[in-house]
Amino acid sequence: MGMPTAGGKKFQQTPPEKGSFPLDHDGECKPQKAAYMDCLAQNGNNSRVCREASKVYLECRMAKQLMSKEEMRKLGFSSAEGAAPAKK
Repeated sequence: MGMPTAGGKKFQQTPPEKGSFPLDHDGECKPQKAAYMDCLAQNGNNSRVCREASKVYLECRMAKQLMSKEEMRKLGFSSAEGAAPAKK
C-alpha cells in the first residue's frame, strides 16, 4: 500500500537538464575515474586542484559515447589546456 502524499498532491518528476547517460558498466573510463577520485582524496576534495583529471575523465566518457559530446567550455573549462575556467 502506498503512502499518501501531503494534501493529496502528486509529485511531478522532471528529467535532468542534460538528460540521462549510461553508467560505465564495462569500465571503459575506469582508470580516468580512479585518477580523478584519487586526486580528490589526496587534495581534501578540492575539485579545483583536480580540474585536469576531471577534464580527462569527461573527455573519455564523450569519446566512449557514455555521455553526449559537449564543448568543454560548456562544462566549465576554458579553451586553453589545463587552464581555469573564464570568470563571469
